[in-house]
Amino acid sequence: MTQEALKNKAKTFPDAPGIYVFYNAKKELVYVGKATSLRSRVGSYFTGPKTRRPIEQMMQTVTKIAYKETDSVLEAIIAEANWIKKYQPAYNVLGKDNKSWNYLVITNDDYPRLEAFRFHQFQLLSKTQQKQFSHVFGPFPGLNTKQALRLLRRLFTISTCKPEAKRPCLYRQMKQCLGVCTGDISAAAYKRDVIMPLITLLKGGKKRLLGNIKKRMAGAAKKEQFEEAARLRNQLHALERIHDMALLNKSFVQDDMGEHAHELRVEGYDISNLGNTGKVGSMVVSVGGEQAKSQYRKFKIKTVEGQSDVDCIEEVLLRRFRHPEWQYPAVVMVDGGLPQVNRAKKVLTYLRIAIPVVGIAKGAERKKNEFVLGSKNPSFVAWVASHKKELIALRDEAHRFAIAYQRSTRQLKK
Repeated sequence: MTQEALKNKAKTFPDAPGIYVFYNAKKELVYVGKATSLRSRVGSYFTGPKTRRPIEQMMQTVTKIAYKETDSVLEAIIAEANWIKKYQPAYNVLGKDNKSWNYLVITNDDYPRLEAFRFHQFQLLSKTQQKQFSHVFGPFPGLNTKQALRLLRRLFTISTCKPEAKRPCLYRQMKQCLGVCTGDISAAAYKRDVIMPLITLLKGGKKRLLGNIKKRMAGAAKKEQFEEAARLRNQLHALERIHDMALLNKSFVQDDMGEHAHELRVEGYDISNLGNTGKVGSMVVSVGGEQAKSQYRKFKIKTVEGQSDVDCIEEVLLRRFRHPEWQYPAVVMVDGGLPQVNRAKKVLTYLRIAIPVVGIAKGAERKKNEFVLGSKNPSFVAWVASHKKELIALRDEAHRFAIAYQRSTRQLKK
């Protein structure tokens, strides 16, 4: 296939996550990559200035391209790693900066832990030291390992506490730990119910994993173990709808600001309170400038005493991003100025989520619209400048939705 024919074929690829593969004239696999949008990523190889970088030189030898769509970025990352490990494509092994490569490992402990190692750290381990791991997965090029660990721990209820602790860990109190710290789950059951499903996913067996969870869920319900059945049901739903764009170290927002800006998802937040009680928060969603009301969320503030919008924003964002099954936004917009923006950035930094924040400060009678940007990324700055009307409308919608919820909680008439 000619370069022009390959370029045209790339335009037919889906706007979805997955892996793409390049072959040369000898039908040899020379490169495999992952993408949040297959169409956009593969198309980028055929545009822009030509350089002497290895990847551009490789493109001159490519005669065939193909792809495999996945349900999530996580699965694309796993598939890429498995293909690299199995086929050792020349330009993955030789043409990439392996300083950005990472491994995920499972330890040999009674209650195994999930840990991450950078490529160079792993290479320094002796064979004896490497035997402390029961499984090694990777390499994962460009993976945001902190975000990956956070997501996987939530999806599989992986414990980070120590066995036989004096008191339940925070996650146990939040029902996000199966009881390693309290002795409520045995080592054998933990390996069977937590670690083995994790291994199945990391080996690329999501379809098999979902089938196994459905069987276990039905079995638990039949035995009237309703709490376990509910946990498995929630896990099943989360795995079926993994929203994990922030797993890539390169922020996906920069890609979305370009060709796919018309599909950009923005979440807007506002806080409403009457006095020291009855505080609520709202989350509204815009996709490509259109309201997505089915994805709106309401929050009754539970932990903040007195009047503090920034503390309320913190609580709302922490609670919102504890839901990996809810699709992550490309941009977070908060109703407020620098204090609200800084608090939102602090929460996202704590959660290791790379999403830019913009605030819109209002004056008396909501007549002032001062934009406060939490990122100086040129693509983000330019996007905000050209979407101010959309953001103001989203701010006003967040305010309306918060007021409506506030009134409903107090049973006040509009």
